[in-house]
Amino acid sequence: RVAMIDVGADRLGATARELGQGAFPAPCDVSDPAAVAAAIMNIERTLGPVDVLVNNAGILSNAKAAETSPEEWRRVLAVNLDGAFYLSRAVLPAMKSRGWGRIVNVCSLAMKSGGLTAGTAYTTSKGALQALTFSLARETAKFGVTVNGIAPAYVRTPMVTEQLTEAQRQALIEQIPVGRFCEPEEFAHCVRFLVSPMSGFITGEILDLNGGLVFD
Repeated sequence: RVAMIDVGADRLGATARELGQGAFPAPCDVSDPAAVAAAIMNIERTLGPVDVLVNNAGILSNAKAAETSPEEWRRVLAVNLDGAFYLSRAVLPAMKSRGWGRIVNVCSLAMKSGGLTAGTAYTTSKGALQALTFSLARETAKFGVTVNGIAPAYVRTPMVTEQLTEAQRQALIEQIPVGRFCEPEEFAHCVRFLVSPMSGFITGEILDLNGGLVFD
C-alpha cells in the first residue's frame, strides 16, 4: 500500500485511481509543516504506520546566483529541503519506536557538480538534503532505521523533457558516457533496493545514478 503526496489534488487523485486500490492520495503542500503533520495523521489513520518514506518532492530552478530572487531561493529550499525535513520528522518517532524504518531522500548530481544546468537555489537545496541524510542516518541507526539518498543525473521525467531545451538535452547526452538519460524505472529499482530488508546495513549512503558522468 502506497500513500502519495502531491500539491496538485486533481492530478494526484487521477494517478491514484490509475494505480488502483493500493494507492492512497493525500494532497499536501510539503513546504507547510502543519499540512504535512495533518497529511501524515490522515495516512496513518487510513493505512497504518509508515514503514518507508521516499522524499521525492522537488522543484527546479535554473537561475544562477545573480538572477535568483529571495522569493525564488526560499520557494526552492522550502519544497526541496524543508519538505523532506517535515515529512521525516513526522514519521521518525513511530519508526524508531517500532525498531524499523526506511527513508530515501532524492538528492541530485547537482550537489556534487555545482549544477551543470541547475541553478544556485536548486543546487544548494540538494547539497543540504545530503547533509540532512547524513544527520538523520547518524541519529536513527541504533533504532533499526536507515536513511539514504540517491543522486540521479537527468532522469527522463518532465523536469528534463520540458524544463530543458532540446539543445541542452543533446549537449548533456554528449557528456554522459552511457549516451542517454536515466529511465524512471532504473531509478525506482534503486529505491526498491534501499527500502528492502536486505539493505539494512547501508545507511548514510548517497547512491550515484549518473551514467558515468561523475566518478568519486
